Amino acid sequence: MSSTYSRRSYCVVGGGISGLVAAYRLRVAAGPDASITLFDPADRLGGALRTERIGGQSVDVGAEAFVARRPEVPALLAELGLANRQIGTTGVRPLIFSEGWLRAMPQGTLQGIPAQASSMAGLVDDATVKRIADERSRPFSWRSGADATVAELVGDRFGAQVVARSVDPLLGGVYAGSSATIGLRAAVPTLAAALDRGAATLTDAVREALPPPMPGSVFGAVDGGYAVLLDALARQAAVDWVHVGVQKLNRDGRAWALVDDEGGHWHADGVVLAVPAPRLATLVDDVAPRTAAAARRIRTASSALVVLALPGGTPLPEQSGVLVAGGERLHSKAMTLTSRKWGRRGNVELVRLSFGRYGDSIARDVGDEDLLAWAAQDLSTVFGVTTDPVDCHVQRWMDALPQYGPGHAGLVAEIRAGLPPTVTVAGAYLDGIGVPACVGSATRAAAALTRAGVGR
Repeated sequence: MSSTYSRRSYCVVGGGISGLVAAYRLRVAAGPDASITLFDPADRLGGALRTERIGGQSVDVGAEAFVARRPEVPALLAELGLANRQIGTTGVRPLIFSEGWLRAMPQGTLQGIPAQASSMAGLVDDATVKRIADERSRPFSWRSGADATVAELVGDRFGAQVVARSVDPLLGGVYAGSSATIGLRAAVPTLAAALDRGAATLTDAVREALPPPMPGSVFGAVDGGYAVLLDALARQAAVDWVHVGVQKLNRDGRAWALVDDEGGHWHADGVVLAVPAPRLATLVDDVAPRTAAAARRIRTASSALVVLALPGGTPLPEQSGVLVAGGERLHSKAMTLTSRKWGRRGNVELVRLSFGRYGDSIARDVGDEDLLAWAAQDLSTVFGVTTDPVDCHVQRWMDALPQYGPGHAGLVAEIRAGLPPTVTVAGAYLDGIGVPACVGSATRAAAALTRAGVGR
């Protein structure tokens, strides 16, 4: 299989949200005559965004929400004529399961790091609350530009209970990782900036970094699931979707040759590589060895998700979900009470349970029946619910969650600096793991090709 290329010919490798946004941006910039070929071997586009019918309802079984206060997704929905499909939460708050009990999520924290001792009252012991309150009495030093793990900094200042019961539940939900391996600058860049500016204590820095209160929902979702957004992107990008993966990227004079999984060769003037970091390393080994080496240093985690549709009226608290503190005797790391968080539709109560963290093999090795049994056990332990579901779904995401360790920004800079000007990258391992950050990285990738004069 082979193809020829025109004056404006692009290849996008990877059909997740990053690849689709990059293709859409290229279409807008290059116009209807440009050739845009997208490679992805999956049964549908979207990558780690996936919508399924469960209990008669459309349910996202990958990422389920975006930070609505960031502009990228609301602006994209408006561009695509989907502004009226953005929905917010009902306003109910999450709980933390700690020491075998459900406790209120602390207020006045940044990724679980408290701005004042009172935030931790009831979640940690009195000695830890006093330690936070007395922080100013202990010497504090911070070197501008430093990048410790979150656990190193928070544990040193506030103790292990704050790490396990407040910080880890939040970071585990976002990264499927641990504050012991996640870098401060990646997880809470505004806090690192406040420390760089000379905050006298960690609590001072948190207070400075906390965003001002704003009206409206913090989180947003798409009515009908992310499939609505994905379908609109694919349609308006008007790509030629080739259902194969790409093995290698090679030079072809002033352009690029891509070798697909079936041995076919494709050509393009510009390329967007919207694949996970491990795949990127393999693709660019020959043409960008510095980029490949940096990409190999980014670690990934796998996760599994169980979605249960319980009968309507099943007694569940009026909360958005539960985050699980470290060391608890539960299998899941988080539960989302979807029908409470977004509003109930139909005659079912939807619940999502997440399993797997960086370094374990749960997503790879534990079978569907065991995951469903674990979900039932955790629902019984946490809520006392023993009702059988009317429908269920198990979804696995293998190596889909990049780990943002200390020095991550430097790795990303190396990845981008090592690429030729007509090859760009996009994805969750670059500028943030959430959907808004992926939209931003894809927009940046497409703009870089346009600036490089591809197709002119």
